[in-house]
Formats: sequence, C-alpha cells, structure tokens
Amino acid sequence: MPEKFSVAMCTYAGARFVGAQLESIAAQTRPPDELVVCDDRSPDETARIVGRFAAAAPFPVRLHVNERNLGSTKNFERAVSLCEGDAIALCDQDDVWLPGKLARLEEEFRRRPRAALVFSDAEVADESGRPTGRRLWESVGIGRAELERLGAGRGLGGLLSGATVTGATAALRASLRPLVLPIPEGLPLIHDAWMALVAACVGEVVAVEEPLVLYRRHAGQQVGPLGRRAAAGGFGALASGEASGALVRANPYEETLAVARAVRDRLLERRGAGFEAEFEVGRALAELEARIEHLEARRGLPRARLRRAWPVLRELVTLRYRHYSNGVASAAKDLLTRGRV
Repeated sequence: MPEKFSVAMCTYAGARFVGAQLESIAAQTRPPDELVVCDDRSPDETARIVGRFAAAAPFPVRLHVNERNLGSTKNFERAVSLCEGDAIALCDQDDVWLPGKLARLEEEFRRRPRAALVFSDAEVADESGRPTGRRLWESVGIGRAELERLGAGRGLGGLLSGATVTGATAALRASLRPLVLPIPEGLPLIHDAWMALVAACVGEVVAVEEPLVLYRRHAGQQVGPLGRRAAAGGFGALASGEASGALVRANPYEETLAVARAVRDRLLERRGAGFEAEFEVGRALAELEARIEHLEARRGLPRARLRRAWPVLRELVTLRYRHYSNGVASAAKDLLTRGRV
C-alpha cells in the first residue's frame, strides 16, 4: 500500500508559479499514477498552463474547472473526491516538490500499516523559490515534544488547533475519505487541519522529519501555516495544554469544543459503515467524549473561587487534567484565576 498514488492539486490565479510546481511533480522519482487538478475559475492563464502540461505529461492529468468559485477548502474537497488512488497527496499550486517526495511518503505508508496520514517538514523558500535556510516546522513552532506525542499516538490535542499539518506536505489514505468528506463549514479549520484531525482520531499521523517540499512564501498566497499558527495560539494551545500569555476572549474554550464536537459527530454519523475494521472509531469516540467533558468542565467553572474546588478536584481525580491539559499546573490555574477562564 499504496498501489496507486494520486495527487490532488487545487489552483486559482496561480499562473506565475504553477508551471514550476507541475514540473516538480513530473520529476518525481516515483511518479504519480494520476494528477487531478481542480481550478477554481482562475481569471488568468492557470487552467491553460495546466492543460498544456496535461497534453505532454507522462501520467494521466485530469483538469476540472469549477462552475463557480468554491474557495480553497471546498476546492480541495472536490479534488480529493475525484481521485482514484489508494493514497492521495495534497498539492498547492505555488510550491516545488523535491524529487523524492512521493517515494518517501509511499515508503511510510508501506512501513506503517496504521498510518492514516503522512506529512513532512519543508524548506521555506522566498518568492523566487530560493531556500531561506529556515524549516517550516521550526517556523511554526513544531518541536520535539509535539512530534513525540504524535509518534506515541497522543497528538490529538495538538491537532485540534489546526496548526500542525501543512497540506502541501501531506498525503492521506483514500480509505479515510468517507470520514473526512464533506469538510464541515463554520469551523476555525481548513481542509488540511480537518483531515489530519480525523486521521489522528482513527489511525496514525506520521511525521517525516526530512523536508520534502520547497514551501514558497509570497505576497499573493492565502494564509499559510505560519499565519494559522499565530491565529490558533489561543484555542489551539488550550486543546493540548495552556495558551501562552493572556487571552482576551471571555471564554477561550468555545472554538476547541466546536471542533471536538464536529469530529465526534462525524465519527458517530459514519459508525457502522464498515470503518471499524481499519480504523479505531470506538476508541476515538471515547477519547473525544472525555476531552469534551473536560473542556466543558473547565469552561463552566464558577466565578467564585471556593465553588471551583469540587469541579477542579473531580477533574484531577479522573486524571483528565493530566491527559487533556497540563496536569496540576492547569488545575492550580483554574483554582486561582480570578473570574471565569
């Protein structure tokens, strides 16, 4: 696994960079079995550039131009839905893949039978595609502790933030597709974060520490992982522990709860549809319910300090502070913080 590897690429107004990306896909040591491109009604030459590439590509290329503009998340949803491979690599229009990317991701899928999603680090490049000397994980603050939690199967809390996995470096098993699609609307997550979260619930999310992509930063791109990491600092930090610094929101738990409930509801909707043989849906639901109960308990702490003692003690005794927050430090914070946290 995978016997057939698809690439799902989304484009919009990308004429300046898409040619280099297409060339890097064609230069893969393990070429894709198909490239599916969904163009979101580009106003420039993007679709025509893809069309010319398709005519000469050494593998099948299917170009779909949307009838109306969908936006990046729904465009990726469509591209992934149209792929026919056993694994699907997500592809932005403005990066450059290093030659061994697909081969390396395929190696991890073969080596890790429970891997639902694999992603890698990347070299950050400037607008001209020149490496800046910085790594993507370093830039967004993904450190050794987070990688170790992922490797041990305890990365769900961090992935609730939506700021760990960058889709441009990732590939997922196609068998995960009925669980991740459609991508819910109205959540503070985009396509890659939602896919990684679902994958972490039911399987393994595997991190490849070597950079497999030149991640191009330029003025015309949508908010990438660097911007998302900053935006997620509040609710994302609470998903796995505590936010660093003061939070200005009256209740910082709502976004995390909305995400956790959405993935729980998706697993409940799909339960009994044959996924249990491959994915651990029951275990995931139990953990999500426990996380939700813990977040709801912290969100609902009384304003009066003395009245907080019993609910805080209950969360300590059930070990939920230990598993889903920062242990005794979080409990002390809840006891001592003035007003609702």
